[in-house]
Amino acid sequence: MNSPGTMLIVGAGQAGAWAARTLREHGHTGRIVLCGAERHAPYERPPLSKGLITGASSAEQAELLGLAEMQERAIEFLPALEAVKIDPARRVVRCNDGRELGYDKLLLATGGSPCRPSLPGLDSPRVRTLRTLDDALALRRAFSEAPRVTIIGGGWIGLETAATARTLGCAVTVIEAGPRLCGRSLMAPVSEWLLQRHEAAGVSVRLAHGVTALDDHADGTEVRLDDGSTIIADLVLVGVGMQPNDALAREAGLDCARGVRVDAACRTSDPYIYAAGDVAVLTHPRAPQGLRLESWQNAQDQGVAAARAMLEQAVAYSPVPLLWSEQYEHMIQIAGFPGLAQRTLWRATAGGGRLYLGVDAAGVVVAAVGIDAGRDFRAARKSVEQDAQAPFTGYQSCDAPAAAGPVPTSELTA
Repeated sequence: MNSPGTMLIVGAGQAGAWAARTLREHGHTGRIVLCGAERHAPYERPPLSKGLITGASSAEQAELLGLAEMQERAIEFLPALEAVKIDPARRVVRCNDGRELGYDKLLLATGGSPCRPSLPGLDSPRVRTLRTLDDALALRRAFSEAPRVTIIGGGWIGLETAATARTLGCAVTVIEAGPRLCGRSLMAPVSEWLLQRHEAAGVSVRLAHGVTALDDHADGTEVRLDDGSTIIADLVLVGVGMQPNDALAREAGLDCARGVRVDAACRTSDPYIYAAGDVAVLTHPRAPQGLRLESWQNAQDQGVAAARAMLEQAVAYSPVPLLWSEQYEHMIQIAGFPGLAQRTLWRATAGGGRLYLGVDAAGVVVAAVGIDAGRDFRAARKSVEQDAQAPFTGYQSCDAPAAAGPVPTSELTA
């Protein structure tokens, strides 16, 4: 497609930035308008819970699509501008400053926002969330004055931040309401390894505990648990999940369910509107109810796919979910659907790492998890992509079949 039309992208994160870049690289000659609610140019999110907090990396190093590149590619960047309403009939987006942005095709890459549980005391100045660059920079300053850190939520954001806080010398407590860490995105034996690694680093982990209230005192914030115990913290990080920013789409009448529903071409129920990244619920053969992937890799890949589809190129986006996490000295890589696994196999790798395979009732590899596994993980990932039978030779079984059955794919997040 070589069109003079206007491509409007709402959301300047990973998906939006890659879509803007791809539109120009694949031949779009018309306007590309990138509208972002934050004041910053697009940046990478993985460093937020690691180097940006410790000071090992800078905001400039996290930059994804800089002002110079956008100028070179003739991408019109509108920072600190929030889209508040879509008028599909007129093909116009109204913004919070009153201006209207017209489009020929629109991409919603609005991402998500941290979930905020209904807790007394959550408005304390000692309570933080981590989603944006400004959040990370604020945490960098806060950690320098917070020897005692409590993290509510034992998912990826919580655990990566816990590891970072320990490297800074903080005393860290992680409170997780579920029975294990990263319960929706890991097989149980891998969750156990992760628990042992954090405890070995000095993190106090409280599983199957809920928080009932937060009370500020002069010497810290008292975190009350559902068993009556309390923890005193100088800083409380809430990391209990993310909710998709789909209000704009819902108000416009688009088909939404835990996010904006899209087909394999990333197209919504309106043929001129597309969606990608954390806000999009995609069609997948292993998830008949739809699948929303919260991962850096999906945001990038789906942003590219959506841009190509907007240019009327053939696109059939149905990825194997992929996630990675750095904690302490370890690289953790995950592919597939751990929640579908009925058995877990594992083996040591030649480089001293560990490789886990999640296997369903038919013996098919549905997930792979590598811990410092490198090349071995890449081979296992191909097994997941090809629905291969599990190679039982050389592997050990490390659990019994899950009594409660698999996690529904509609609830899987990476």
